[in-house]
Amino acid sequence: MMEGSMALRVISGNYRKMALKSLSKDTTRPTTDKIKEALFNMIGPYFNGEQVLDLYSGSGALAIEAVSRGARSAVCVEKYYPALKVIQENIDLAKEEHKFITLKQSAQKALFQLANDNQTFDLVFLDPPYAKQTILQDIQRLLSLDLLRNGSQIVCETDKQVELPETIQTLQCVRKQNYGITKITIYRNEAEQ
Repeated sequence: MMEGSMALRVISGNYRKMALKSLSKDTTRPTTDKIKEALFNMIGPYFNGEQVLDLYSGSGALAIEAVSRGARSAVCVEKYYPALKVIQENIDLAKEEHKFITLKQSAQKALFQLANDNQTFDLVFLDPPYAKQTILQDIQRLLSLDLLRNGSQIVCETDKQVELPETIQTLQCVRKQNYGITKITIYRNEAEQ
């Protein structure tokens, strides 16, 4: 483990119990195992070949957990180099590097690149730093760039004080849950394809 880091692990699936590295708490705010387990129970808990986007990847724990539980592949976006290095180390531990793509870019640049590459996603994790919440803008960009498949889910992790709308264009809020200072809001894309 890295100095000053908190213990993280893969909870279920092919990589179950694999220890994950993370940066010190003041650099990133990793999703705790308790929240991660509750989150995957709400959206899964297992998958069948989905394409995942983790837009503020941090340690890569959410993307790795999703692939461990059956998602086909994941794109991990992180602009902070030390975090990207940790993500790559965690992907290496999973020994299935071909299932992951890492992008060292801002969320906004990454979304435009993914749209240019004609990518679409079944599951998107949005967990930007609490002080710089850009979730609504990110969601609107995902929609306008046509990056979401019909039935796709967006998992938003925010400070518990944040109130996201019930609907955003074709997205319908299907679940909200507080865990301490954290709120999980889940949207489903109801667009007709």
